[in-house]
Amino acid sequence: MPRVKQRTDSLQERGLASALAVLDEEGVAGLTTRAVARRAEASVPAIYEVFGDKAGIVREVFFEGFRVLAERLEAVPATPDPLEGLRQLAEAFRRFILDHPVLAEVMFARPFADFDPSQEEIRAGLQVRKIFVTHARNAVNSGHLTGDPTDIALVFFTITEGLATAEKAHRLGNSPQSTNRRFRLGINTLITGFTQP
Repeated sequence: MPRVKQRTDSLQERGLASALAVLDEEGVAGLTTRAVARRAEASVPAIYEVFGDKAGIVREVFFEGFRVLAERLEAVPATPDPLEGLRQLAEAFRRFILDHPVLAEVMFARPFADFDPSQEEIRAGLQVRKIFVTHARNAVNSGHLTGDPTDIALVFFTITEGLATAEKAHRLGNSPQSTNRRFRLGINTLITGFTQP
């Protein structure tokens, strides 16, 4: 009698939700196929059937991270001031990293030796990149910033990610007041730098 296939959309959704929960609670070291299977109330072979291997689980987590981040950034309200729009974008990105530090680590630090993102995975961040480029282009087209919008967007993204990661590690200060002040000082200094001709 042929073995019943356990690969279902439901199991894939449960497996991904379980992987995200394990990461959130136990960190990178806790993400094992066995831990994901246990939390998803599935067998290890069933998880392998759905995701292929541990790298497949990490891959889906990677994609989900960029989906959630894009959703957060797209929810930033429109503002007539393009510089304020950039500041709000930075705050939304900052909140994502502070709310999901281990997920952000998977996305940006790539802590798993058995997961080496291919071009397809790298393209997962394309929507996030487009959002940053759109905001930067609005600021350039309105005369508020000077430079290539793609250059500005990538620098803005990288600096924001670095500041938020430093904040999570308590390297920007020990109080909300000091971390807020230093984060915003960094973003405002960056914006000022791009206003120079």
